[in-house]
Amino acid sequence: MEICTVGGYNEVGRNMTAVKFGDKAVIFDMGLHIEKVVNHEDEERYNLKSDQLLDIGAIPDYRTIDDWKENVVAIMIGHCHLDHIGAVVHIAGKYPNAPIIGTPYTIEILKSIIIDDKIKLPNKLVVLNADSSLELEKDLTVEFVNITHSTLQTVVIALHTSEGTVVYANDFKLDDHPTIGQKPNMKRLRQLGEKGVKVLILDSLNAGIFKKTPSEKVAKEMLKDVLLGTNNRGHAIIATTFSSHIARLKSIVELGMKMNRKVIFLGRSLHKYVTAAEKLKLVKISGQALVIGYSREVRQKLAQIAKEGRDKYLIVCTGNQGEPNSMLSRLAGQELPWKFQADDHVVFSCRTIPSPSNQANRELLERRLRNQKVRIFSDIHVSGHASREDHRDFLDALKPEHIIPSHGDITKLSAMADLASELGYTLGKTVHLMQNGQRLTVN
Repeated sequence: MEICTVGGYNEVGRNMTAVKFGDKAVIFDMGLHIEKVVNHEDEERYNLKSDQLLDIGAIPDYRTIDDWKENVVAIMIGHCHLDHIGAVVHIAGKYPNAPIIGTPYTIEILKSIIIDDKIKLPNKLVVLNADSSLELEKDLTVEFVNITHSTLQTVVIALHTSEGTVVYANDFKLDDHPTIGQKPNMKRLRQLGEKGVKVLILDSLNAGIFKKTPSEKVAKEMLKDVLLGTNNRGHAIIATTFSSHIARLKSIVELGMKMNRKVIFLGRSLHKYVTAAEKLKLVKISGQALVIGYSREVRQKLAQIAKEGRDKYLIVCTGNQGEPNSMLSRLAGQELPWKFQADDHVVFSCRTIPSPSNQANRELLERRLRNQKVRIFSDIHVSGHASREDHRDFLDALKPEHIIPSHGDITKLSAMADLASELGYTLGKTVHLMQNGQRLTVN
């Protein structure tokens, strides 16, 4: 068995891994390096061709597996975040006979990206539910195991081959109290461990954080504390979070209704992710909140809010990272028919992704808000990624022969390798620190 760590091993994002066994190969994820191409959430579609994206390092360098091109029989996507799915429209067509397999929500988001980018993919789109299996060929079965994350229908992927089982766990948390969906299927993960896992490819983003990641239920209580526990009478309230975080959005809607405020969603990406979730009947938001995706309608609604009274509404909008042209930045910059007033509330139900551009954007946005005497509530959030003690339990369940830390730079990957060494693994023999484009042969 040969594994190529195509992308996501030098950085956070741009995730793509390929596995070859005999004359067959499969690919896990095809993601973007978002910071290089997305200036803000409402302009996810950028006018760059695949070659240009490759040149600037925005998509994985698929050329590192050109010699496997004819061997690829499947492309499997673990969830719908752009750093895992965003490069599919640019790369998947190079393997036209390989179906793209994902959960219903993941495939629904992929369809919307295909439409937005006006691209026709030759690949067949295949829906596979969590806790289900699909036989691709003799001696080759893909299994989706339910796991929790900060978006819907995330799965751990188990690839059962004639040469052993490979488990791909790239982005997850162990949340026993999710506010939407089922808790992690630890029973099945333990069964896989008992049968034997040859290789585990493991999300290492928070491997250096010495704790257990709190449940999404905790984030809901944090929001409740801010929205229901502070004096906001007579003032506007604006909340922002990741557009794909449907569970968080649902909590905001429920709390808005308790406050007797009308809930309004503003922004194209919010419209996209919410619409997809509602289409699959995973959540009901539009009956409780108005979802507006386009600028002309946004302007009309903001004018209506000003007329009816700002304290009658809870506005949810894009711009949690301070993206320059996002809805929140435009509101703060008075580019829309809106003016903040002293003691209005802005709630950031998110973390600032630690990159120079994001940090600079958020700092600028918050400075503008403070200059308008707005009350800012930051970090009303819990992570969607497992921390070190979650990883310890995860490794205890799966007991893999080999571990390949993924999803981070050398500091994050090394933190996972350090944990593995605590558990008896040996660097260079059973735990492998890889970089983009490298290959590892596992006997």
